[in-house]
Amino acid sequence: MTQYVYGKNVVKQLLQEDKKIYEILMAEGMRDTALEKLIKEHKITCKILPRKKMDGMLQGNHQGIAAKIDDYKTYELLELLESIPKGKMPLFVMLDGLEDPHNLGAILRTCDCVGVDGVIIGKHRNVGLTPTVAKVSTGAIDTVKVAMVTNLAQSIKYLKKQGFWVVGADFENSRDYREGQYDVPLVIVVGSEGFGISSLVKKNCDYCVRLPMEGVVTSLNASVACGILLYEIYNQRHPL
Repeated sequence: MTQYVYGKNVVKQLLQEDKKIYEILMAEGMRDTALEKLIKEHKITCKILPRKKMDGMLQGNHQGIAAKIDDYKTYELLELLESIPKGKMPLFVMLDGLEDPHNLGAILRTCDCVGVDGVIIGKHRNVGLTPTVAKVSTGAIDTVKVAMVTNLAQSIKYLKKQGFWVVGADFENSRDYREGQYDVPLVIVVGSEGFGISSLVKKNCDYCVRLPMEGVVTSLNASVACGILLYEIYNQRHPL
């Protein structure tokens, strides 16, 4: 199966990394010398379309350019485990009920930055690897492995048997995130934007951590919270 992904940075990165592109759509009147040069160098078919037609074909801000590529690859949980570099302290991110593609894209981007070994999402009640996710991730959708699993709770139990600790991000019955133990094989669980971690998933976590809230707002954006946790883990694992 194929799909269209869009945005100048997304298409430019695909070209620079020599990814398989079947065709490129470009809106009439769009001018980007660097992109046009890359397209010619790769000898990819480029169709010029009225912007209104592209608006009808694509959702979101396509910036006047789109590339037709294969659907993004997802992995089995075992494949994620087998791909961890030898000698590396493993780190996975599990997302429970995340529905906003902008949050998923931002999380993938941070995961790439700190060297996360994979992201685990459920096949149900979770956003998939969409063009919007690709655009927001600025290329991280190609560098961070994503596993789609049927049952998050069962996946947690399996990972625990492989020696992982599972830490949920939740405000109730939790410790300050700076008190977490992160020098072990680790899974960080982040919940949905509106409801947090489901009760069954939380029940299977070893413990939960929270981010301090000094103001009147009671929660952070899911991708922001995930980013703070990941950099705290990075800080503890790689101190100055």
